[in-house]
Amino acid sequence: MTGTPTTSHTYSATLGFSSYELDLFGRVRSLNEQALETYLSTEEARRSTHISLIAEVATAYLTLAADQDLLTLSRETLASQSASYKLTQRRFDLGLATALTLRQAQTTVESARVEMETYVSQVAQDRNLLGMLVGHDIPDELLPSALPPTSNADANVLAHIPAGVSSDLLQQRPDILEAERTLRAANANIGAARAAFFPSISLTATAGSSSASLSNLFKSGSGSWTFIPQISIPIFDGGANRANLDVAEISRDINVAQYEKSIQTAFREVSDALIERETLVRRLQAQEALTDATAQSYRLSTVRYDRGVASYLDVLDSQRSLYSAQKTLIATRLSRFTNQVTFYKVMGGGWYEDTRQD
Repeated sequence: MTGTPTTSHTYSATLGFSSYELDLFGRVRSLNEQALETYLSTEEARRSTHISLIAEVATAYLTLAADQDLLTLSRETLASQSASYKLTQRRFDLGLATALTLRQAQTTVESARVEMETYVSQVAQDRNLLGMLVGHDIPDELLPSALPPTSNADANVLAHIPAGVSSDLLQQRPDILEAERTLRAANANIGAARAAFFPSISLTATAGSSSASLSNLFKSGSGSWTFIPQISIPIFDGGANRANLDVAEISRDINVAQYEKSIQTAFREVSDALIERETLVRRLQAQEALTDATAQSYRLSTVRYDRGVASYLDVLDSQRSLYSAQKTLIATRLSRFTNQVTFYKVMGGGWYEDTRQD
């Protein structure tokens, strides 16, 4: 100590820095594995959303086509009932029909008009929904005017399931893979939580240049290097580490239950789709036969009424039955197509071998 003030200058330039943890007990390795599995789980969630979007767009397209069919049917029915009403009006003017018959004919016309306006609104809503799913307005030339022929559903690749398809293909469903990845991440997290009980050793090294004179900072001999090892021993963190391990194990158990639920859901959805597929073919055939028979009944009742053998009420009943059968036929045909879309979705996008590497 000289008792006099002094001024000193120290200059330092750090050119590099590195820090490492010696992974003696697998903590870092477990964290890396957890991060990877979490990322892969997110990718499977993206695939699941993509497949669901495809199915939603296809279903919306088919629904629009079916409602176009219903709109066409309601317009044809309105035209037919309007012609019948005009004929009844002339018969009434000539004294060949009662006022009750005239009002009954008018009722059918107004009912048909209400049905037509309902489907006009429904078609517009279907177009809005389809545009929302696609993300922009769809040109009219790309929109359906009617459902495809039923033969298209039978010839579609989705209509034919190859023999011997293994249930192992359900493991390709993205929701199952997502649950599996999440479970793996939970297991890796347990490994990291267990490793936290053991000491961790960090190595820190810096390299650069230092000098008491700025002009000599980068001259030969001014290099500096430090190496600092640091060990952390969790003596007083036992309670926190134990709690973290318990949480990790509980999370693993939850993910196991979710994984099992994903598999059970997959089998149930596929089973439901297959059951509906088996019955839809027979339902469609029966509905087509019913519609043909109802059409014959309507024609016969009209002829009987024209000849004065039957009342106009019989014609109305036959007409309502025919209209109802035709609407049910359209709905059944729609179900035939949407069932194939559903099967595509529940099979995770198809039933062909997935050649991707894990």
